[in-house]
Amino acid sequence: MVVTPIFWKGKRVFVTGHTGFKGSWLCMWLGSLGAEVTGYALAPVTSPSLFDAANIGNGMASVIGDVRDRDSLAHAMQQARPEVVIHMAAQALVRYSYHHPVETYEVNVMGTVNLLEAVRGCDSVKSVLVITSDKCYENRERESGYREDEAMGGFDPYSNSKGCAELVVSAYRQSFFDEGNKVGLATARAGNVIGGGDWSADRLFPDMVRAFTAGESVVIRNPGSVRPWQHVFEALHGYLLLLEQMAVQPSALSQPWNFGPADVDARDVAWIVGQFVHTWGNAEWRVEPDAANLHEAHLLRLDCSKARRELNWEPILELEQAIAWIADWYRSFYEGCDMRALSLEQLSEFQSRAGQR
Repeated sequence: MVVTPIFWKGKRVFVTGHTGFKGSWLCMWLGSLGAEVTGYALAPVTSPSLFDAANIGNGMASVIGDVRDRDSLAHAMQQARPEVVIHMAAQALVRYSYHHPVETYEVNVMGTVNLLEAVRGCDSVKSVLVITSDKCYENRERESGYREDEAMGGFDPYSNSKGCAELVVSAYRQSFFDEGNKVGLATARAGNVIGGGDWSADRLFPDMVRAFTAGESVVIRNPGSVRPWQHVFEALHGYLLLLEQMAVQPSALSQPWNFGPADVDARDVAWIVGQFVHTWGNAEWRVEPDAANLHEAHLLRLDCSKARRELNWEPILELEQAIAWIADWYRSFYEGCDMRALSLEQLSEFQSRAGQR
């Protein structure tokens, strides 16, 4: 199924976290569909950033603010009068959360509370999608994928904070959003999202690109860890399809949703690194144990059968193709290409492939 441009044309959409990696791609996609987008987020936290490289702020309203500031967030939403709200703002790094647990919970849990309070005070809102994480589940290191109805948990502060955010949404849904079924409120749990334009610390593809462009080998901590890798477009495609259908069935679709790759694309880190090294060319990697010995899940998969069955969503790109697109994006950036044009080209090609399914 493909995203419907006529649904989004002129639609007022409020996106938190719009200066981040996923938020920037989402705002570019929404803008290309004709949506009237307002973003609310901190200034980009990395340099370079996708937000700056692809001129994401062009054609949208950008409000610099913190989701921990409830009054500022509520004011921005009242000014925007959105019909659709997508909450992506987060402290999104596992290793960072070990060193900054209080900040992680403040942003990911209370930030979600503040967002939902702002929605309660804004009568223009019809649909809300809160983005959490595949790491929200109580990880039992098992081979089979986690289903949406399984227990929340999380070993580290980041993962646990996302489980907490899910519980917050569930409580608000039952307490405040269930009367009259006028506002849809769903959550989305995506697998390990990869793509061009990510420069975050302690993430695999940014680490590889930084090392390779500096002529160095990349250091890998956990080569045997298995993750549900998927291109960022796959997750965003799922979010947009869900929101389109929530407009018709707000009550029925107000629930959690997994968006992850086909089972064959849940690969270990060593396979991913080897594939990217081959695609990039003239690059090397080596394994060094994590000196800090910080716990991270070894095995993580998602069961996405519900989204396939009820939303008619499915992954579009094979993992090898996704990796090729990522290599092309970063190479083009370091060659000084027009990254807005190239990014829009990749989005257009993805939508074309989705239309052929």
